[in-house]
Amino acid sequence: MGRVIAVEHLTLDGVYQAPARADEDRRGDFRYGGWTAPGNDPAMQAAIGARMGGGWSLLVGRVTYEDLRGAWEKPKQPNPFSDALNAVTKYVASTTLNEPLGWKNSHLLAGDVPAAVERLKHESEKTLMIFGSGVLVQSLMPLRLVDEFLLMIHPVVVGQGLRLFAEGVARAPLELTDSTTTTTGVIIASYRPKT
Repeated sequence: MGRVIAVEHLTLDGVYQAPARADEDRRGDFRYGGWTAPGNDPAMQAAIGARMGGGWSLLVGRVTYEDLRGAWEKPKQPNPFSDALNAVTKYVASTTLNEPLGWKNSHLLAGDVPAAVERLKHESEKTLMIFGSGVLVQSLMPLRLVDEFLLMIHPVVVGQGLRLFAEGVARAPLELTDSTTTTTGVIIASYRPKT
């Protein structure tokens, strides 16, 4: 059976919105995009890469899908991350997109997304990697479909924005399985749901 791993960059106050660039996600008039830049460290890529071994597919929501496609489908210079994203199977949860999706190897998960993710977990041994996609992660949490949260907690407070563990999100007791601190002060923490 496959596993679902949610990879999230978070501020100390729990915001996941627009970690990479100022213009990445302006929903709610968010003005603090690009807050991960001071904390970038090779240890983060190593932690993510360790979970992608043995075969993986990408599972994302529409906002993240469109952002990743814009940034990585046709990069200015070839790079391994772009090559990996172009080659991997991509499952996209969306109520507004229609098939065929434009990015190679992309498949729409329409309708009951948690049920579709549960089927994918049972049909494949591959790891389903979620990058960002907070709304998608929140929809999977009540059914305990996320097997691991790989959280990169950055030493910054932004005071506004979309929070991964926002008020009203389903209760989810978690167990710390691994943690490390990077040279830039980012805490890389791995949690799994308590059984």
